[in-house]
Amino acid sequence: MKKFLVTVNKGKGLYMFIRAQISAQIATIIDFILSILLNQVFGIYYLYATITGSVTGGIFNCVVNYKWTFRTEDCKPAYVFFKYILVWIGSIGLNSGGTFVLTEFLKRENNLINLSDSTAFITSKIIISVIVAVLWNYNLHRIFVFKNSHLNNLIKNKINKITNRHGNKKTSKKDTRRIPTIDL
Repeated sequence: MKKFLVTVNKGKGLYMFIRAQISAQIATIIDFILSILLNQVFGIYYLYATITGSVTGGIFNCVVNYKWTFRTEDCKPAYVFFKYILVWIGSIGLNSGGTFVLTEFLKRENNLINLSDSTAFITSKIIISVIVAVLWNYNLHRIFVFKNSHLNNLIKNKINKITNRHGNKKTSKKDTRRIPTIDL
């Protein structure tokens, strides 16, 4: 068991996926507990409870993914956090909007499904969270947020290749030829 845990902690590929899932599950537990507590115990409107839970879980997930899951110590946290925020905004919007739409649908279809308002909310939150986690969060974290951590350098290198190919004032020799003019 110890060997497996060491492999999961240091491995790549499938083991990175396992670390991402562990981090996401803990963040989801934080999100769900806080959302449900705020709604069910403190009576906060479920939409605000969902946003608060998503923000809290998101902060936890970003820190754990940066330090442990994707091990991006070689890039500045500010760049990772900026890209994470972009993905996170989409995630919060999808989670909140999806939970709202599905909850309202389930509440309106009460004669067919027969769920209480709180059960409709919790059911919606679970369904939407799984969909967003699989289709949005993990994929964008893997290919955008933590993958290409030197995005600025990549862009700068592409620009330099283009300008060097076509010449610029810094790298090309000064053109001393006269350009012929036509007098009319």
